[in-house]
Amino acid sequence: MYTPTASLLVGLAALKGASAWGTLGHATIAYIAQNYLTDATEAWAKKVLSDTSTSYLANVASWADTYRTTAAGKFSAPYHYIDANDSPPTTCNVNYARDCTSSGCSISAISNYTQRVADARLSAANTAEALKFLVHLLGDITQPLHDEALDTGGNDIKVTFDGYTSDNLHSDWDTYIPQKKVGGSSLADAQSWATTLIASIDSGSYKSLASSWVAKSNVNDAVTSATAWATDANALVCSVVMPDGVAALQKGDLYPTYYNKVIPTVELQIAKGGYRLADWLNKIYSANIAKRDLEGYSEELVSRMAEAAPLPPANRPSKAQLAREAYGGGCGCDRHEKH
Repeated sequence: MYTPTASLLVGLAALKGASAWGTLGHATIAYIAQNYLTDATEAWAKKVLSDTSTSYLANVASWADTYRTTAAGKFSAPYHYIDANDSPPTTCNVNYARDCTSSGCSISAISNYTQRVADARLSAANTAEALKFLVHLLGDITQPLHDEALDTGGNDIKVTFDGYTSDNLHSDWDTYIPQKKVGGSSLADAQSWATTLIASIDSGSYKSLASSWVAKSNVNDAVTSATAWATDANALVCSVVMPDGVAALQKGDLYPTYYNKVIPTVELQIAKGGYRLADWLNKIYSANIAKRDLEGYSEELVSRMAEAAPLPPANRPSKAQLAREAYGGGCGCDRHEKH
């Protein structure tokens, strides 16, 4: 029987702590989001990311995890979590003022990049960076242990999962519980899992819940919205992740009994992350980008019309008149509001 060496186990442990939700979870969230983006938001996102493939969000879903390991991206490491200083399993709660440090946290980062992605003054590269952060961080915030300070979000809780004795609770929630469910971590695996979860959202067990996941999402108050998402996930630390405390998790293998108890919650949180991400991007586009793009298009159209059919200066219609004609005689106000 093959027995992993001590050095190999150490290497596996290091890899397990490398990314939140793991590449599988983040890509699945991205594929779910792609399904619910409006056509206009999809076109905008593809343009921002310079990616017209069928995996345009999934391709960048784990970019932020790679970026934080670089010298240039080291500053962003705190953006992946908020350390709730509560006391599970007795008390679970998130307090933004208490828990978000001066270095930042997931909530402040979501707020910052929500503003930046719609800022027309930023370069194309900075806009793409903001979108990539949002795709990732709206996933991170749904993972319960990314909203918990206890034992470094579970990284210091040593457990055994599926025979691995050099393991920790955080990495199992991030990576190995999802991979055990799906059987792999490729984009194809993520797309398959996303298809199953989308079916649950559209016509299955999540259908009656989905609207509540985004009911209070407001891009004009991103801190409040993100705090609500973090609070929602953090509550699961007490009720699902460690309802009987840390010691109970260290008695035997977490597979299959613990796994069977928590996998429904893991799937629920992945579904929430994807559905919220789509809603958030749709709202950003509608509230802050669509009108600007439409106005830019109108200016371009007016200019082209004037050049194509020049009139004597005294009789040349104003830009406003040309714009009204372009909208079929109306002012275009309704069209602005519908985007």
